[in-house]
Amino acid sequence: MEDSRIIQLFFQRDEEAIEEVSRKYSAYCSKIVWNVLYNKEDCDECLNDVWFTLWSRIPPDRPKCLSAFTGKIARGLAIDRYRRKNAAKRMDTHMISIEEEVAELCGEYSMEKEIDGYQIREILNDFLGTLSRKDRDIFVRRYWYIDSIREIAQRHQVTETNVKSNLYRSRKKLLKIMNKEGIL
Repeated sequence: MEDSRIIQLFFQRDEEAIEEVSRKYSAYCSKIVWNVLYNKEDCDECLNDVWFTLWSRIPPDRPKCLSAFTGKIARGLAIDRYRRKNAAKRMDTHMISIEEEVAELCGEYSMEKEIDGYQIREILNDFLGTLSRKDRDIFVRRYWYIDSIREIAQRHQVTETNVKSNLYRSRKKLLKIMNKEGIL
């Protein structure tokens, strides 16, 4: 079913919208959620939260890209669940390394600090457009899909060191752009 039709079902408050979005985006969201939580029960619960959140947010929201909207919700809910679950425990090194990498880009700002989201999206889209197809895939796999360094290296048939170097260069390039634009 087309995304526009699924969104229309949400606006009509037709429960078929949940069935259709689940059918179409379950595998996509499962991958995102699994890469954060690494636990089947938590993943299943998080996916249910994704569908509920979509039901709550559409309407009033009318996403232009349902896959990105759904993926963003899945990622956010998975990270929130991970943080709640691991608040008192020693953190998983996989998530620590991602948070440290992203912290480089945030400087003194926290991830939660509100900045003009539209401007950042534009800068990020422009930045991704400057990267080669391979570099863009590596960057998106790491910071959107939250793939491990090992998974990315296997996907591109390169060493883990190569992936780390690639990500470092991309982060530095993005940091330079963000500084130039006055974001940091």
